[in-house]
Amino acid sequence: MTSNAEKEAFVWIWLPGETEPVVAGRIEADNGNILFNYGKSYLNRIGDSNPAIAIYAPELPLKAGLLPLSDRLTMPGSIRDAAPDAWGRRVIINKKLGFKGIGTDTAELDELTYLLESGSDRIGALDFQRSPTEYLPRSATNVSLEELMESAERVEKGIPLTAELDQALFHGSSIGGARPKALIQDHNKKYVAKFSSATDLYSIVKAEFIAMRLAALAGLNVAPVKLAKAVNKNVLLIERFDRVSDGDSWTRKAMVSALTLFGLDGMMARYASYETFAEIIRHRFTHPKDTLKELFSRLVFNILCGNTDDHARNHAAFWDGQTLTLTPAYDICPQGRSGNEASQAMLISGNNNLSQLKTCLETAPNFLLSKEEAREIFSKQIAAIEQHWDSVCEEAELNRVDRQLLWKRQFLNPYSVEQ
Repeated sequence: MTSNAEKEAFVWIWLPGETEPVVAGRIEADNGNILFNYGKSYLNRIGDSNPAIAIYAPELPLKAGLLPLSDRLTMPGSIRDAAPDAWGRRVIINKKLGFKGIGTDTAELDELTYLLESGSDRIGALDFQRSPTEYLPRSATNVSLEELMESAERVEKGIPLTAELDQALFHGSSIGGARPKALIQDHNKKYVAKFSSATDLYSIVKAEFIAMRLAALAGLNVAPVKLAKAVNKNVLLIERFDRVSDGDSWTRKAMVSALTLFGLDGMMARYASYETFAEIIRHRFTHPKDTLKELFSRLVFNILCGNTDDHARNHAAFWDGQTLTLTPAYDICPQGRSGNEASQAMLISGNNNLSQLKTCLETAPNFLLSKEEAREIFSKQIAAIEQHWDSVCEEAELNRVDRQLLWKRQFLNPYSVEQ
């Protein structure tokens, strides 16, 4: 870790329906931990026409003073949700330290540096500033997909960015995930742009597009997607659901990841389970019965399309200060597999995470579903995939080789459909 580590930062928040942020509190580094406390001005908003909301009440309730961390965490999960992940950290390391490649140790910079050096248009409703009184957004505007693509390729190769390219990619440095990506705006919509990687063995961008489109056609609540091209390479554009256009401005929707709902950090993600998620939904979500069916359906589709990267940061909920509501699905991306056997990233039934429909059948009662209802979901999704496979592949302009690679390997693999 570098010696000139950041010591403190101020957390700014967009309250529900607002287009401008207010300062919520302060985070500070303390012996390897990140601690948070609300500001007096924020707590004094309680009772106002647009009162303060807890960043996430079970973890950071509206109380004065430093708030204790869970025994298992080194920083609040709801703060960590707004931090850059693997890709964003590589962008920031490139910006701060110059020539750094794939094997870079992201621990070279401290957590507060990552929060303060990443772009301000991050997922959710938080941002981080050095000042408690002056909000200065860190963003780039009018950046083309071609510039973003070139920037991503340079970061992958460990080549320092030029000042112009640095600004181009900087805007997307706050978002999660390990693959090259950026944030763009097109008129009254905002998108996460995902790029091809130099290490891709097949068209992963198109595979994710196909999975997301088929999930929507199978009846799941999924973020809208479209394909674009830059320098003759495919780019996946995923419409953001945490932003709402308000004329020339934007409101932001607060979000928390399932990892935060579980009270876990990345090192403990292996303990995350769909059963625990279902229990949280039953007690703390809006429309719990419908939400349970939606989450179960997403689990089934992940198995049917070969998406084994369904870890707890790839599930999230909107937070309005009182209740939780499941966000649209995102990051449904088939993963490469050499054989038939596969396992999901989260446990499904007890300690079982095998990627098979019969595993889903075992856990159906946890989602308030009968085995007959579960089988109806299986049949509906399999039929939708079979019915729309050719047309969606045509839409994606997927070549024959990649179709053969995906069909019956990732999508509808014989091992997965066993009941």
